[in-house]
Parts: sequence; structure tokens; C-alpha cells
Amino acid sequence: MRTSAEPLGGDQVITSLLIIGGLVFLAFGGEILVRGAVGVARVLGVSPLLSGLVLVGFGTSTPELVTSLIAAMRNAPDIAVGNVVGSNIANILLILGLTAAITPIYVRPQAIGRDMIALGASSVICLLAVVAGFIDRWFGLFLLALLGVYVVVTYLRERSHEAGGVTRPPVDRDWMRLGQFALMTAAGIALTVLGARLLVGGAIELAEGLGMPQRVIGLTIVAVGTSLPELVACVVAALRRHADVALGNVIGSNIYNVFGILGITAAVSPIRVPPEIANLDIWVLLAATGLLALFLRTGGGLKRLEGAGFLLAYAAYTGFLLLA
Repeated sequence: MRTSAEPLGGDQVITSLLIIGGLVFLAFGGEILVRGAVGVARVLGVSPLLSGLVLVGFGTSTPELVTSLIAAMRNAPDIAVGNVVGSNIANILLILGLTAAITPIYVRPQAIGRDMIALGASSVICLLAVVAGFIDRWFGLFLLALLGVYVVVTYLRERSHEAGGVTRPPVDRDWMRLGQFALMTAAGIALTVLGARLLVGGAIELAEGLGMPQRVIGLTIVAVGTSLPELVACVVAALRRHADVALGNVIGSNIYNVFGILGITAAVSPIRVPPEIANLDIWVLLAATGLLALFLRTGGGLKRLEGAGFLLAYAAYTGFLLLA
């Protein structure tokens, strides 16, 4: 209860400072993360796409993992599952849409084919889990096993490309610089995670004050907030003309969100899936994934107009959630 001596806007000032601080950490962290990941790829002689898939994609999904684990253990399944589904929708429609609007994303369909198959499979498996209405520990362990298979296959594919004489990026075998780039990557991930936590905490406090349902909070504010590391990393990558890192970041993050985050969360604490997610949100995710696959397959990437279309679709989706 407020007293008359307390300034009416005191809580709002603190919340605003949290949000501003989160944005600052995200901005610096995204820049450092992309620089470090590209540097690691150059020293190891792997493609920036693989770097985006594994280092950036998985690393920037850490906020989703922390948030879903906390939500599940606090018996808030609407936020735990809504965070994963909503983050994957935001990654494609909002983040790739904004990235493509800044600079078109071009990639050879052959270079991304297997990763898109893995992305499609993860989305279908997510659909099955959502429709079933419950994710138990055994299914969580199964998801984690699928994640391990994906990482191993991705690594072996890179090795086979190298053995087959496929042109790789210039290699700089400076192992001291590898350590420096690895530290930059870790620092970038840490800053983006911290920034996301500050931002999400402030946003949730504002949303709860407005009386928003947990599912809507999970699908919108929490999902976008925990996806901000991906957003910042992708925008920075686009501005630095590393669109392949941006695309790999989103694909890797979405795969990890389903296989890794849902897997770990369910293994720790089985999750009841809210039926509302099965009625709408999972289908929006499948439609967004299908559109991304179509554009990458037929056009070799995302053009500015297609990116703008993704942004409009995301605005319509979030508007419907907030007004329904």
C-alpha cells in the first residue's frame, strides 16, 4: 500500500530504469556476440552459418531457458510453453522480418536444406506435444536426445564439406585469438542474457499491473523480451553484412527452443500445455515456419518486401492476442 509520502510514479521510474538498462546491455552484448562468433568461425575454419546455428543461436536462447525453467517450477505453464512458442514465432516474423527489411538475406538453398528440415521437424514435434496437452520427463529426455543428434550431424556435415573440398572462409589459425574471440562470444551472451532479464522483469511488472493473462504475457512480452538477444544479434549481423549469421541464429535458436528448452524444462518439471496454445498459437508457428521454408527454397532468402510482410503478420498476430 502506498503512503501519501511516496511519489506516485516511484515504481514506474524503477521499472523504466530496468528497461533502459536492459536495452543498453542488449545493444553492447549483441555487437560483442556477433564479432566473437564470426571470429571463432574464422579461426576454426567453419562457416559463419554454423557459427550462427550453434554459438549464437544456442547462446542467445539462454534467456528462454531460464525463463521457462523458472515459470515451470513456479507452476506457470502458460508462461513456460507460451515463452517457447511465442519466441519461435517472434524469431521468424519479427526478427527475420526486421533483419530482411534492413538488408536482404541471401543463402544457397543447398546450404540450409538440412537445417530447415530440422527446423520443420522441431515445429511438428512441438505441435504433437502441444496437442497432447502434457510434456512429461521421458518426452523431455527424447527432445534432448534429438538436440544432440542435430548438433552432431551439423558438425559432421561441416567436416564432410571440408573434406570434399568445398570452399570455406579464410582460416586464421591463431589460437590466442581464438581464446579472445571465445571470451568475446561468452561476454556477449552474458550481457544479452542480463539485458533480457532486466527488460523482461520490467515488462512483466508493467503487464501484471495492467491485468494481462499469463498466456498473453508469455506469448508477447516474455517471448519478445527473451528473444531480444536474437533480435539484437540479428540486427547487428545485418548491419555488418553477416546475414548468414542472422539466419543461422534464428534457425538454431528455434530448434534449440523446442528440443533444448522444452526438453530441459520438462525433464526438470513436467509441463501442462494450455489448450489455448493448441487452438491458435502453434498453428501460427507452423505457418510462419512454412513461409520461411518456402521463401528460402524458391527465392534463396528473404527480400525486403517479404521481410515487411513478416513484420505486418507479426503485428496482426500480437494485436489479435492483445485485443481478443
